[in-house]
Amino acid sequence: MTVGQRFGANLSHLREQSGITQEELAFKAGLHRTEIGLLERGGRVPKIDTAAKLAGSLGVTLAVLLDGIEWHPGEFQRGYFRASEKAGP
Repeated sequence: MTVGQRFGANLSHLREQSGITQEELAFKAGLHRTEIGLLERGGRVPKIDTAAKLAGSLGVTLAVLLDGIEWHPGEFQRGYFRASEKAGP
């Protein structure tokens, strides 16, 4: 599952749990209803201010809205150049 899909699932679940429509959530958060639909489908990942508006409108913390979304840093590797498979311009 992608970050957008996880966020969308969280948003949809919390909205339904609150008993409000996408349109009502959009109004409370100062967003357009189509934006809520895009976010719930995972078609878009919100900026931090949008996520904060949504969390506040749902009466939850950002941590609740971001549940299940984590970052795990990769191993450090020395950089290097590699020739591409495609030759020429």
